[in-house]
Amino acid sequence: MNRDLLSVIDEKMPSFSKGQKRIAQYILVHYDKAAFMTASRLGATVGVSESTVVRFASEVGYEGYPQLQRSLQEMIRNKLTAVQRMEVTNDQLGNTDILTKVLSLDIEKIRKTLEETSKEDFGKAVETLLQARNIYVIGVRSSAALASFIGFYFNLIFDNVRFINTTSVSEMFESMLRISQGDVLLGISFPRYSKRTVRALEYARDNGAKVLAITDSMDSPLAQCADCTLVARSDMASFVDSLVAPLSLINALIVAIGLKRSEQISETFAKLERIWDEYDVYEKSDELA
Repeated sequence: MNRDLLSVIDEKMPSFSKGQKRIAQYILVHYDKAAFMTASRLGATVGVSESTVVRFASEVGYEGYPQLQRSLQEMIRNKLTAVQRMEVTNDQLGNTDILTKVLSLDIEKIRKTLEETSKEDFGKAVETLLQARNIYVIGVRSSAALASFIGFYFNLIFDNVRFINTTSVSEMFESMLRISQGDVLLGISFPRYSKRTVRALEYARDNGAKVLAITDSMDSPLAQCADCTLVARSDMASFVDSLVAPLSLINALIVAIGLKRSEQISETFAKLERIWDEYDVYEKSDELA
């Protein structure tokens, strides 16, 4: 429902019970906080039972409270400022064991990504990249680290990779000037979505290139431009974007492609080992003894 959810709640307000009206009023004013509350905590906050919260979710058109909560999260994640993120995280984590809590949340996101990622789309992405004439990779802001990572390994596997690394919109389009049919653009972005990345995907699509997206939801603006979308759960830990699950998905993508081109990669790494040894790139294990 996204933004429409608040309209639905507002429209149904007269028909709600007294307890449900408390929930509705809280969500309308504090939806950024409600999105990350359990049903029991939301109920305790507004002074109603957990079962009332569950019934409220059903009243506004969801199978259960988790679906309502997910809809709220999808609605706000691209809207929260860094300050709001910190406020939400303080409510979520409080004075708990931060190390255990954050790592546990990341483990859960990887588990959900595994459950929800389409193996068919994953296979399609692998084949599309293997058949590409040229591969363009873009990811900016926090996603730049993911794009750099995948670009590093793709350069070892392919000889046709172009990593778009610029803060200028004009330079971005100049880097993609000749993208066309037979080429592939891989775009990576998570909330808050980068307008620059979305524009790059639109440009590639309009010029006949295949578009692959790695993002958090099929509702993402990247997914609207893509021929194939790989979905990975992301979240926020305070002002920090948690991109553990997307990185794990990217690892799987690199490994799958590597296995398809194992012979060429073996030759590449044999040559690289000679270069690394000649130019003393790595510490030798016997020197560390």
